[in-house]
Amino acid sequence: MPSVIDGRALAGLDPAARIIDLAGETMGTYWRVRLAATPDVDPAGVREVIQARLDGLVAQMSHWLPTSLLCTFNRAPGGVWTSLPGDFAAVMRAGLTIAEQSGGAFDPTIGRLTDLHGLGPHPRVDPPSDAECDGALGLSGWRKLAFDSETGRIRQPGGLWLDLSGIAKGYAVDAVADLLAERDIRHCLVEIGGECVGRGMKPDGEPWWVDLEAPPDRRVKPLRVAAHQLAVATSGNYVLGDHTLDPRTGQRIVNGIGSVSVIHTSAMAADAWATALTVLGPEGGAALAAHTGLVARILSRDGAMTREWISPALLLLLDD
Repeated sequence: MPSVIDGRALAGLDPAARIIDLAGETMGTYWRVRLAATPDVDPAGVREVIQARLDGLVAQMSHWLPTSLLCTFNRAPGGVWTSLPGDFAAVMRAGLTIAEQSGGAFDPTIGRLTDLHGLGPHPRVDPPSDAECDGALGLSGWRKLAFDSETGRIRQPGGLWLDLSGIAKGYAVDAVADLLAERDIRHCLVEIGGECVGRGMKPDGEPWWVDLEAPPDRRVKPLRVAAHQLAVATSGNYVLGDHTLDPRTGQRIVNGIGSVSVIHTSAMAADAWATALTVLGPEGGAALAAHTGLVARILSRDGAMTREWISPALLLLLDD
């Protein structure tokens, strides 16, 4: 449960509003929106503007779309500065901040590594050699980027590839919720591929309830979040296997993590932090989450057992 109920978020709550479900595709996955609609809301029109907003973000930050601004930056020669639109600049600003705070466990510059491991648009069957990983690592690293936060300009150091897949989806969730608020739709639940944010309340006064993802282990107690002005993101290897890369080594991580869920006011921050804690592993992730005050749950594998760690900040929000 959230520690505070935001009275301003209750403005315009209409008990007679009907709940409308909208959906579509983006970023290689699905998007879904549940909203409390007043009679003047045009569902088809709302869906259209949501899809257009998401398509615009893909055109900026997709590493799968060759014509995206991100791919254009990746192809740029060393020394070239690129002016970023506001969305892209906001993601880079947050991504580089979390890269520093996590000691590089989250890094938005691992595009060459994800490509090398076949986790991008170019599939690969055989694992890369150590020499290949070392070569990609030598061209990567968030510290190599020069980013002017005030002007939103970024400098290509030469051969570096951005990959924002660990943060852009969360940003898109926030962006859609903000877009709806601009259209005076302030009570909604937005989800993109499992990352979600809840704004306001349901018409009956209940919060938007979200169940945290977890490996299929019945011994793990289900955890339900009242997503009132809160976002939830989960990162883990229990579905796709060990597919997360450690930006510091260039290798796939095999550290026993099943899943990491982070609850935050920002879906973008929750997305990136969930990735960072996954990379750091059960002990390192727990230590950083406790130190930074993150609201997080870490599930790790110990043989046939699943171990659960709840951060101190999350313990304070639990309602037994």
